Amino acid sequence: DFLKGYFETGLDVLSRASLAFLTNIHAAQWITSLIVDGIIAGVGGILTFLPNIFILFLALAFLEDSGYMARVAFVMDKLLRKIGLSGKSFVPMLIGFGCSVPAIMASRTLSSQRDRKMTIIVTPFMSCSAKLPIYGMIIAAFFSTKAPLVMITIYCIGILVAIFSALLLKATIFPGDPIPFVMELPSYRIPTAKNVIMHMWEKAKDFLKKAFTIIFIASLLIWFLQSFNFRFEMVTDSSKSILAYIGNKLSFIFAPLGFSDWRLSTSLITGITAKESVVSTLSVLTNSSSPDALYHALNTLLTPASAFAFLTFTVLYMPCVAAFAATKRELGSWLQAILTAGYQTGIAYVVAFIVYHLALLIS
Repeated sequence: DFLKGYFETGLDVLSRASLAFLTNIHAAQWITSLIVDGIIAGVGGILTFLPNIFILFLALAFLEDSGYMARVAFVMDKLLRKIGLSGKSFVPMLIGFGCSVPAIMASRTLSSQRDRKMTIIVTPFMSCSAKLPIYGMIIAAFFSTKAPLVMITIYCIGILVAIFSALLLKATIFPGDPIPFVMELPSYRIPTAKNVIMHMWEKAKDFLKKAFTIIFIASLLIWFLQSFNFRFEMVTDSSKSILAYIGNKLSFIFAPLGFSDWRLSTSLITGITAKESVVSTLSVLTNSSSPDALYHALNTLLTPASAFAFLTFTVLYMPCVAAFAATKRELGSWLQAILTAGYQTGIAYVVAFIVYHLALLIS
């Protein structure tokens, strides 16, 4: 957290300095907004997770180099085989609690195409760290007295949906059993600093590459849609933007889940660029200058039942564009990547629908 705090402080200083410089040279409003609200806020929001990613990879590199990770896969093989996965699938699923991108990339260690594809499809159901701001926002606004129970429930929903999906895929698209898991367990050894650092850097470098390519482009696109109307005039009121229009048109889809306000559907669209964008988008669209103001605004948009359904949907629907790009690269096909994202979003919709109506019955 303290490393992440340094990054956030640095980005805040950069944002303020850029704003002051652009104001002093009388730059056009759209240029200022593009650089400060689009580029720095968009890419910067992702880079604040860099310390978490580095530390995650450092720990995993240590476990792999010591010979322990191979034993984890071996121990979990019997349990995962019952749902159609290989013991090696446990490692990507475990990494998925940190970030879906390296988790999907880690599936390449599986030798079977069937096992790889199933693992890639179910791994994003794990609660990655980027979803934590959403959990914090909804729980603080609606379930503060039962925060631990709600948090545990959300994690369990993701795990249970992953298990159900694996069983469903095994019975339909990917019949059969995983290939026999035969491996030579490496000896335990003291990890060398050189190997650990090299392994960590290779993985983190790939994350940085995505941050400055896919996420950069996606941030610019969201900024444009949120800042302009269909006459390509810059708007100060986000409710008159292209993004708001799209959100309004899609809001009816989410009405059966209990949340039909355009601001909520819009936040789910921006959440595709990065899950934490859901929180920042709602802060902007509700004109909330503080967390308390945001919580108050959410209470006018959601009920506890619909809030839990919203939370469930954000946990399960398609991951961010970086994870989507990693899925495409690992599957080798845009069509398969789109179908995977469609399946994940469809499952999210069905589960959120069930959760909402069960919550209504209970309440």
